[in-house]
Amino acid sequence: MAPRSVFRAGLLVAASGLLTLSLGFGLPALLSAATRLLGVPETSVPEGIVVLYLLFVLYVATPRIPRGSVEVEGKAVLVTGCDGGFGQALAKHLHELGFTVFAGCLSKDGGGEGAKELEEFHSDRMKVVQLDVCSDEQVARAVEYVKDNLKDTDTGLWAVVNNTGVSTFGEVEFTSMDTYKQVSEVNLWGTIRVTKALLPLIRRSKGRVVNLASVSGRMGAALQSPFCVSKYGVEAFSDCLRYEMKAWGVKVSIVEPGNFTAATGTASRDLVAGTADKMWSEAPSHLKEDYGKAHFERHVALMRSYCNSGQKDAAPVLDDVADAVTSKRPYTRYHPMEPHCWIRVQLMTHLPGAISDFLYI
Repeated sequence: MAPRSVFRAGLLVAASGLLTLSLGFGLPALLSAATRLLGVPETSVPEGIVVLYLLFVLYVATPRIPRGSVEVEGKAVLVTGCDGGFGQALAKHLHELGFTVFAGCLSKDGGGEGAKELEEFHSDRMKVVQLDVCSDEQVARAVEYVKDNLKDTDTGLWAVVNNTGVSTFGEVEFTSMDTYKQVSEVNLWGTIRVTKALLPLIRRSKGRVVNLASVSGRMGAALQSPFCVSKYGVEAFSDCLRYEMKAWGVKVSIVEPGNFTAATGTASRDLVAGTADKMWSEAPSHLKEDYGKAHFERHVALMRSYCNSGQKDAAPVLDDVADAVTSKRPYTRYHPMEPHCWIRVQLMTHLPGAISDFLYI
């Protein structure tokens, strides 16, 4: 292990030890002061520590507290990006829960396998619709299809789940403006386009808007600036929409998955290799000279290592989206991610930048 990595690890261990000592010695003193202010006997301090610890354990270890469920019968949900990955799994899961699902597929008219698989349900509650979220015309046609197939346009469309997303990689200087525009056109503008088109129906039903952002919408990452930029935008759009929709009784939730590459199969070594070859071939000569092929190849190798990484089961994401759609009091943000990823998000977003950068960059 490199000296810098050893030092970082030691610093994290030392910080953990300091926090433990602070709680061990500082918490009793703090509780003692609080009991004096409240006029409670100081003999209650040990009991107070036990209660706080039990509350912490309950918060970490217990399942999500039920917050009431809406009636599913007669309700419909539109999900984008159902050709594969999270979208197809969500369409199946929500259908299983009893919703009528409008499954938006980019490849329906082209005979895509994902669309065919959903059509083979032969269910009047599984309706596959051609939907390119980058096309105003296709979005408008999808909205008309939804209206034509709802029993009641005032109460029928309960939710839209904006799941469609694309990603790529590359350092900023190697990433073209076209790439930034293409990624944001799908991830950000596609989310906004679909939401705006369906919002009148959602408002009438006092329903839900559920947007899939990402852990990369909360913290940046080297080599992923196009994706991060688009997902930060989804976070901002969702927050603004939530403020506006409160008066209408519409709930807006954001789902922020961690690394589910292995579960969704959205990245492959061939895809990484093809993207890297194109990026290098289009780079100007001065950029190649400044960075060097060895530097470039190291980053490509790093991206290849991510292809089969992360969680292998998409269930945490499916459960969180289902909760956002069915709970009477859904959360503002859901965090389906591994514990170490959740901790990193908290540190990266709450610590001073100089400290979080030193620990993780």
